[in-house]
Amino acid sequence: MEVSASRGKKVIEPFNEKVRARIFRMSSLSSGSGNGGDDENDVDSPSPCLSNLVRNFLEDQNGVDEPPPSVAAHAKVSDSEEEFGNLSPTAMIEDVIDPVKNADRFRNILLGHVVKAVEMFSTSKTSKTVFNGNIAAYLSENGYDAGICKTRWNSSSGGGLSAGNYEFIDVIVSESVRYFVDTDFASQFEIARETENYGQLRNALPKVFVGKCEDLKRIVRVLCDEAKRSMKSNGLSLPPWRKNRYMQAKWFGPYRRTVIHLPSNPSAQLIIPKITVQCRSVGFDDGGRSSVPPATWTR
Repeated sequence: MEVSASRGKKVIEPFNEKVRARIFRMSSLSSGSGNGGDDENDVDSPSPCLSNLVRNFLEDQNGVDEPPPSVAAHAKVSDSEEEFGNLSPTAMIEDVIDPVKNADRFRNILLGHVVKAVEMFSTSKTSKTVFNGNIAAYLSENGYDAGICKTRWNSSSGGGLSAGNYEFIDVIVSESVRYFVDTDFASQFEIARETENYGQLRNALPKVFVGKCEDLKRIVRVLCDEAKRSMKSNGLSLPPWRKNRYMQAKWFGPYRRTVIHLPSNPSAQLIIPKITVQCRSVGFDDGGRSSVPPATWTR
């Protein structure tokens, strides 16, 4: 497929020089591809088609007004019946995580790179931070704006929210488009004495999650609702660390974002943070009680 120069220019016009370089360094990863020298399957080869993908992706976002992160975190999620329409919760999850059913091509390309990185670094996995650092660095080397995000939140008055912290990877496409990458997603929803319905729903979850904010929020909400029903049917109360508000805080609470680059030796286990660290406080309004510093840039 040929891409004309004028068309290519339109694709990259909205981006600065750094982002343009990223676009032309990214490429699609064919499912099940080997380690041969076929340029089409080489994740390091440039792909002009991906520029067209980004253009189409951003055009799809036009006309959709997304609330600021702080507002989105407070937004009330509708009841499951209204949220998912005629879809069952399991079908909704499958529509998000299955590349065949999910029409988000950027997400599916990113998923391919994440899966390859997980396979590459799983043998040397020691701690979650080191493991996530290697994956984030690998994604950065393949042109993505990837970073490690560490959320931390304090307990709220009245006991509505217990204090906690969490770590995951994100990939930023634009100011309003952000993808979440969690390499240990399914285990976050384990509960004691689960019902058959909840077990089926949890088993539908991927170990590695890659998706956008709205998809993640919906999945978390439906899992927490079903977990509550599961515990109630067994005469138990849902523990604070499995309630929807606590689970949402894991990914949408105030966070610090660190950008990391891969060492020259890809098999190296040590990851050294880049000098430039981005720190942003977004999400829940904790009245200034959060231990995360205000938005700054440190060099």
